[in-house]
Amino acid sequence: MIAKTSIIHPSVKLGDNAVIEDFCIIGAPFKGQPDDTVTVIGDNAIIRSHTVIYAGNVIGNNFQSGNKANIRECNTIGHNVSIGTLSVVEHHVAIADNVRIHTQAFIPEFSVLEEGCWIGPQVTVTNARFPKSPDVKNELVGAIILRNAKIGAGSTILPGITIGENALVGAGSVVTRDVQADSIYAGNPAVFLRKIHY
Repeated sequence: MIAKTSIIHPSVKLGDNAVIEDFCIIGAPFKGQPDDTVTVIGDNAIIRSHTVIYAGNVIGNNFQSGNKANIRECNTIGHNVSIGTLSVVEHHVAIADNVRIHTQAFIPEFSVLEEGCWIGPQVTVTNARFPKSPDVKNELVGAIILRNAKIGAGSTILPGITIGENALVGAGSVVTRDVQADSIYAGNPAVFLRKIHY
């Protein structure tokens, strides 16, 4: 079902059983877009009202967006991914299978989210070490959030940080250094609290 108020650009390849709610834009052009740019969205997508997905995204099956999600161009997004209401994913981001991004999260350019990681509401990932420096666009570096890591609500992740596999970052933390695998970190700045015992 595709709402009559939504715009699906000609370069979009939409999978079976898609639900596109009102006022969505799928395959929105971007500055400098090559003529052969294709947007792919897999089967069983549920794209909620007012979502904008720019051209050049390749998105797997069972994708869901909340209302007013904004997904910029040229991202790779796996299967069973959910991106929440009012969240923003900038361009050239890699998101693996089974990732959950909650409401009002911000994921900037060149970030990597590995399989099964969980991003809480209002998490901000950053990528500019020196904002407004003359060469800032060439110095952007996103975070790497490894398999099954969990980032608590309202946390901020500084540029170039790696969050280890299965790690947990407590709500409201400011992460200024890499986080070890299988560990809990929290605070401002976030510090190691303990290992996770299985």
